[in-house]
Amino acid sequence: MTVATEVRMTLNYVLDSSCGKYGDTSAIGMALEEPISYNEVHDRVLALAFRMQREGVGKGDRIAILAENSHHWGIAYFAAVRLGGVVVPVLPDLPESDVRHILGEMQVKILFMTQRQVDKIVEMKGGVHGRVITLDDHVPDPELVPVVTYTDYLAGARTILAEAGGPPVFPDVDQDDLAAILYTSGTSGHSKAVMLSHKNLTSNAYAASGLLPIPPGSVFLSILPMSHTYEFTCGFIVPLITGSRIAYAGKSPTPAILQKFCHHEKPLVIFAVPLVLEKIYKKRVLPQIEKSRLLTLLCKTTFARRFVYRKIGRKLLDFFGGNLKLMGIGGAAINPEVETFLAEAKFPYLVGYGLTETSPLLAGGPAGDATITIGSTGKPIPGVKIRIANPAADTGIGEICACGPNIMIGYHNDKEATAEVLSPDGWLATGDLGFIDDAGNLHICGRSKNVIVLPNGENVYPEAIEHKINSYGWVVEGLVLENNGRLEAWVHPDYEVIDEQTAGRSRIERREHIDGLLEQMRRELNEQLPLASRITKIFERREQFVKTATHKIKRYLYDSHNSHG
Repeated sequence: MTVATEVRMTLNYVLDSSCGKYGDTSAIGMALEEPISYNEVHDRVLALAFRMQREGVGKGDRIAILAENSHHWGIAYFAAVRLGGVVVPVLPDLPESDVRHILGEMQVKILFMTQRQVDKIVEMKGGVHGRVITLDDHVPDPELVPVVTYTDYLAGARTILAEAGGPPVFPDVDQDDLAAILYTSGTSGHSKAVMLSHKNLTSNAYAASGLLPIPPGSVFLSILPMSHTYEFTCGFIVPLITGSRIAYAGKSPTPAILQKFCHHEKPLVIFAVPLVLEKIYKKRVLPQIEKSRLLTLLCKTTFARRFVYRKIGRKLLDFFGGNLKLMGIGGAAINPEVETFLAEAKFPYLVGYGLTETSPLLAGGPAGDATITIGSTGKPIPGVKIRIANPAADTGIGEICACGPNIMIGYHNDKEATAEVLSPDGWLATGDLGFIDDAGNLHICGRSKNVIVLPNGENVYPEAIEHKINSYGWVVEGLVLENNGRLEAWVHPDYEVIDEQTAGRSRIERREHIDGLLEQMRRELNEQLPLASRITKIFERREQFVKTATHKIKRYLYDSHNSHG
């Protein structure tokens, strides 16, 4: 491989080549605000990197970003990798204890953060070693946390660069150099620090950018945290490669704010977790049908239902600004009922599958492939190989293993955990169970750790039952667990719906109503389940479940000993 090709696989090359191609084109900005150009992004990156370098940040040093999405976030990231630094993106929703653990372990030279995150670091005695820069220009009490604002830091950086009298010189950065360390927010407990190289991230972005034709000048609306690889690779690097413009929603938008952003920005692409579409389906689509006797009748036949769904699908496209060509859905499994609606409504979506350890995309699309089956995550993306280890003779289900240029270097300071999942020849065992159908689509059945083996030896995939539970209009979310060899479920109801249904009734009547719904659900579910995997009891859970950044429930917190939340 020539040196030129190696350089092409660095994040620095991605930025340089995009700025060379798209120069004065709009690149990034907050939704509803004036964006900045590719050239301006490049100028800011070089100035920040030069100042950080002057202040003693060198190749291999760690720079953390603990902040909500903004165009400053991406500029800080690119400045760090420009001088050979390693970025530690920290999810803004993480609790204080996790933030302190990460920053303490990583010993960062610089921390970029925002006002909403300041409280998490105040108590860290000597934990934050380097300079703290606030991306939103917030200035807290200097005695608590001494900071410099992003605006002042950048202005100073530009001055330093101008006075240097020549172009800045940075260390050589190679495609195999470490670019980022990301802490997974696992569903099975202890989070691991995943090391990703420049090539891991860029190879995945180049592959993803080919799944759909994206003309320069297209708009990506960013609603997921950039500190998650899914949004970083697909919603940040891909648009830069394609000469698109990214509009940041800031924090997670409500449906009303999302509609406003979409109306103004008219995005071509949005990446979302299933929860976004499941909420819209439950709150906006189902009520339309259920309130009309005619529509309810029509939806009983396939042909008429498709006609109704297409009409609703057109309204949904208007909701997203009328220009949407791709809603990328990933981060968690989508409810089959919701996906069936999207497919029959001819809504432009693709389901993707991946992990932080794979930078992240393993399968998804490609757009326009008529052989992608509902319930699958499409084909492996270009350059990635997928195989099923030890498939069961009757179902073909086994552990999904993957190999490609996007597979992580390993877990930071954890050779044992790395060796457990990564073979010497580069195959990653994902811990997910699935099978590949005759058309080459990958189907995910669930996490191998989540499979419940009943006393009769039958394997139960709790996620499949949970999808059925979650499709009830009065349910926010459900969880299926094993207790002494029997299946039980917990359900967190949508209390707004319950309030509507029980208006004017007493507390006892309301209690009876919820118990009745739970029992009715249990009977209906058991009619659809094999005899051996029927549910013996469904409990109401009043609190929401604790979830990961992509809204997957942290199952390990809910064993049968503390089950009646």
